[in-house]
Amino acid sequence: MKFTRRAVAGSLVAAAASTALPAFGQAFPNKSVKIVVGFAPGGGTDFVTRVLADALKDRWGQTVMVENRTGASGMLAAEQVVRAAPDGYTLLVSPQTSIAVAPQIFAKSPYDPLKDLTPITILTSTPMLLVAHPTFPAANFAEFLAYVRANPEKVSFASGGIGSSPHMTSELLNMQLNLKTVHVPYRGEQPAIADVMGNQVGVLFANIPAVMPQVQAGKLKALVTTGETRSPLAPDVPTIKESGAGDIVTATWNGLYGPAGMAPELVQKIYTDATQVLNQPAVRDRLVAAGSDMVLNTPQQFQTYLRAEVTRWGQVVKAANIRAE
Repeated sequence: MKFTRRAVAGSLVAAAASTALPAFGQAFPNKSVKIVVGFAPGGGTDFVTRVLADALKDRWGQTVMVENRTGASGMLAAEQVVRAAPDGYTLLVSPQTSIAVAPQIFAKSPYDPLKDLTPITILTSTPMLLVAHPTFPAANFAEFLAYVRANPEKVSFASGGIGSSPHMTSELLNMQLNLKTVHVPYRGEQPAIADVMGNQVGVLFANIPAVMPQVQAGKLKALVTTGETRSPLAPDVPTIKESGAGDIVTATWNGLYGPAGMAPELVQKIYTDATQVLNQPAVRDRLVAAGSDMVLNTPQQFQTYLRAEVTRWGQVVKAANIRAE
């Protein structure tokens, strides 16, 4: 996933310049706002959403509630927002897997991500680490690739579930680097991490904050990061590009959406307010400390990027024949 500093800076300029909003946008909100999340309290998406909700509450002078509606890989939450009135009072924060992946792997999707939602901004992006048990026979990513190619279908990739960011990243590697590995899905990230630590399964892509303590303790070793640049949380771990394996960049990102049909000035109002409150130093520091990179691209940039993500992951779904049970 690529978000350059120049793009982020451009987004902030656009947000600062959008002060002359029509009266409709200026009047919003005059009652409580609900942000729906498709995952349980305590997870990464929930954390980002609650930071946003707290900051917007202070700016708007209105209650901003977070509703956790779990199920179907986050699709139930998205469907709830798709069916809501496009008045800005029901919003969605969701990782890309629920929007760009899940509708393509379930037999029936209740929404079209490119037609039934209004992209407002990508809030945060969190790159992943490829980690293995300390005894895994590779000290870096180049050695890992050599080992996988010498042992086709012998190396297993754990993940927190079918269609998760770690799963999709492993399948992207298989497709682009001509690898043959075996996917082992778990019911959640923590059991997958535990089995890699126990040397029960080969390797795992995981968000950096989830595994960095184990790496630092010597219980796991990090082979590569999926970010555009090295992470401040893991400065000694090179990127895939640095490792000479091509320009492959992925991350878990969380986007802010509304229902389709929102007035452009309302979208701009919410985008501007979200961008400005998340750029307050105290708020930004909370997110960065949790391992998140700030994105805050414009609605237009987000729409373009989302379309590209749906295409990219659709190609992976097709190549790997991924289907949710």
